[in-house]
Amino acid sequence: MDIFQVESPLVCTRRVDGLQQVSLRVLRDANGRRQVAVDPVGARRGNQVFTVSGSAARYAAGDFDVLTDLTIGGIIDFWDGEPGTSSHERDETPATV
Repeated sequence: MDIFQVESPLVCTRRVDGLQQVSLRVLRDANGRRQVAVDPVGARRGNQVFTVSGSAARYAAGDFDVLTDLTIGGIIDFWDGEPGTSSHERDETPATV
């Protein structure tokens, strides 16, 4: 699993049958690399999310017929593991990528 920030929705009116009508999101990692993921949880622009990849991504999508190798598994409300901060430096706001 990896942590990403949702950059934007991805609208595709024509797609292969295996993608059905699932919602897609463009995600950006901490290094600025982009990936596309299936979004069964309704993530919005700016949300931090964790993803499920590989064959487990189909399970997370909720439909084994969906062609995906990256699925958003959840929206992060709070992350207490941002590198470079100690517990006394952190506040209760969500971390950003």
